[in-house]
Amino acid sequence: MIAQPRTRRATPRVREATAAPEDRGTLTAMSRTLPSVYDLAPEALWLPDGEPGYRRDQLARWVYRRGVQSFDAMTNLPRSLRAALAAHLRLSPFDAVQRFPSRDGSVRYLFTLADGLRTEAVYMPYAGRRTVCVSSMVGCPAGCAFCATGALGFGRNLGRGEIVGQLLAVAAGEGVAPVDIRNVVLMGMGEALLNYDNAVAAVRTLVSPAALDLSPRRITLSTVGLPSRIRRLAGESLPLVLALSLHAPDDETRRRIIPTAHAHAVADIMAAVRAYQEATGRRVSIEYTLLAGVNDDVARARALAELLAGLKSHVNLIPFNPWPGSGFEESSPAVTERFRAELERHGIPVSVRFSRGRDAGGACGQLALRERGRAGPAVAGAGASEGSGQSRL
Repeated sequence: MIAQPRTRRATPRVREATAAPEDRGTLTAMSRTLPSVYDLAPEALWLPDGEPGYRRDQLARWVYRRGVQSFDAMTNLPRSLRAALAAHLRLSPFDAVQRFPSRDGSVRYLFTLADGLRTEAVYMPYAGRRTVCVSSMVGCPAGCAFCATGALGFGRNLGRGEIVGQLLAVAAGEGVAPVDIRNVVLMGMGEALLNYDNAVAAVRTLVSPAALDLSPRRITLSTVGLPSRIRRLAGESLPLVLALSLHAPDDETRRRIIPTAHAHAVADIMAAVRAYQEATGRRVSIEYTLLAGVNDDVARARALAELLAGLKSHVNLIPFNPWPGSGFEESSPAVTERFRAELERHGIPVSVRFSRGRDAGGACGQLALRERGRAGPAVAGAGASEGSGQSRL
C-alpha cells in the first residue's frame, strides 16, 4: 500500500517580507529533485499507467484553474493517485516566496529557487484587470548599463515551470484564482528571447485551453532587440504583443547603454520588428527609459519619430528609477514632457509609464540586488559583477 505523502512540505511559504530574509528549506531534499507539474505541457501531464485520460483533465483543472498548492487538495482524485503524483512530481518549483506589498497596490515577489538562486515577479492590479510581470532568467546576460538586473550578473535560464510557476504563486499569494489573472508580461529579469525555448513553452502553457486559456493578445514579451529571434517568434503562430526595449534611436547612443547594440544595428532590429508586425498584425510597444543628458533631448525624440514612421506602435516613456551606483539620473518632469510632446507632434502614440512599487524594491532586479546584501548572492558569482541599471518594468 502506498503511504499518503506529506505534500504540504513541498508548498512554498508566502510571507510578508520584513527586514530579515525569508527562511529557506520549505522543499524537502527529495522533492527538489522531482520535476514540477508546471514543467510539463498541460496536455501531457504525467499519470500512472492504467489511469483513464480524464484524470489528466481533472489534474490540470486543479493546478491551473483552482491553483491548489497541494495534491491532497485534489479531492476528486483517488487517494492512491494523489500519492503517486506526489511521489513523481512537485507542484511549486520554489523553495520560498517573499511578498513585498507597495503603497500603490502592486506587490513584488521574490522567489528562492531550489538551487538557492532568486528571481522576481510583480503583481499589478488595475481597475478591471490583474496583470503579472514574470521573469525569464535569474539575472541577465544583456548587461544594459542602466538595468539593476544587470548588476546581479547572469545566473541561469528559468525553466518552463519556473516561469509559469511565478503566475501561480502570485495568484496564491494574492488569494485569487490563476484564471482571474488575464494579462501577463514577460518583462522582468532576463532577456526572454535568449531563453527562447523555455519562454515560448511557458507561453504555450499560458494560452493552452487545458491550462489558463489566456489570449496571446494579452501576453507581452519584451526584448532588447535580437533580430533573428524576433523573426523566429513571428513564425510561432502566437500573436503576442512585442515590446522592444529600444532606449535610443541611433546606434551610437544605444551602444553606450546596451552592450548587445554592438552586435545588432538599430536598422536590423527595426526590420525584424516590421517583419513581426507584418506576420502577426500586432501593434508593437516601444520601451524607452529616459536617462538625463544621455537620450532625453528633443533631437533624439525627432529621430525616434522618424524611425517609427509607418510602424503601428506605441511608445512607453519610462522615467529612470535611480539605484545606488547606477551612474545615471532621472530626467526632469519638464524634459520628459518635452520629449513626449515632440513625439506626439509627429503623430507617434506615446505615454509616460511610471514604475510601480518603488517603495517595495523599485524596478525589477533592485529587490534582488537589495536582498543580496542581506542573505548572500541572488545570482551565482553576482558579487563580482558590476552594476548597471533599471529593468523594463
